[in-house]
Parts: sequence; structure tokens; C-alpha cells
Amino acid sequence: MASTKFLVTLLFSLCILSPFTSAESTNFEYCNKRANYDVKVSGIDITPYPVSGGKKTTFSISANTGKSLTGGKLVIDVNYLFFHVHHEAIDLCKETSCPASGDFVISHSQELPGFTPPGSYTLTMKMVDEKNKELSCISFGFSIGFIAESQALAASS
Repeated sequence: MASTKFLVTLLFSLCILSPFTSAESTNFEYCNKRANYDVKVSGIDITPYPVSGGKKTTFSISANTGKSLTGGKLVIDVNYLFFHVHHEAIDLCKETSCPASGDFVISHSQELPGFTPPGSYTLTMKMVDEKNKELSCISFGFSIGFIAESQALAASS
């Protein structure tokens, strides 16, 4: 009987904590639904999810192109509610191997400040080539966990 209680408690704990440590496959939208972008995004994974302030988070974007990408940049803008809170431009070849063609993954890791407010955020990412031609533009939402979630994540590590 004691081993059954332990097993039930363990399974319950795993069900409760697994959302805090797992990857999240995220839905996205193209910025211009009518555009025929050279780079097509097929998926986005965020690890861990939900994102926690003070913890390293990795955004992995799976994409495909028929062109050979030899350089360019990612322009990232983040909004919290209706407020613009972050902007950065990153060398594309630091986030994926260049030259890139066919299927490739852009992987960007970042640690958010520990005091980052919890809630829903929207990230817009534009990919441009060396001549500043827009290759793709997507937007997606993500959540930053509350303090209790961050503590649960730390306790499970």
C-alpha cells in the first residue's frame, strides 16, 4: 500500500512539473500573410517553457529555403502587452551555420533578467539578407512564468 501511494505521488509530481521543464512547440504567424518569403518557417520550439526570468531560454526556429544564405541578420522585437520592451539585431551566421540552404535551424539562447514581469509576450523576428532584403518575418507569443513556477522549476533541477 505504501509503495502504491509513493507511485501515485511520483506520477502526480511528474505531471505537475513536466510543463515547467519541457519544450513548447509554438504557433506562429507570418507578418505579411500574402508575402512569398524566401525563407519558410516550419516550427518553433521554446525550451524550457514557460520562460522564467533569470533562466537561460532557447528559441529554436526550423526553416527551409531554396536560396543559399551566406549572411544577414535577425531583427528581434519583443512586446509585453502593448509596450515595446526589447530590440536586438543578431548576425544570422552566429545563430545558424552559413551558408545555409534547404532545411536549417536558427537557435538563439538568452537569459532574461530575474526581474522580468510574468505574463504574455509577443516576439517578432525579421530575417534579412546582407542587402537588407526581408527573407522572412514571423510573430509568435510566449509566456514568462510566475514566481511560483520559477521556484518549482528550480526545485526540480
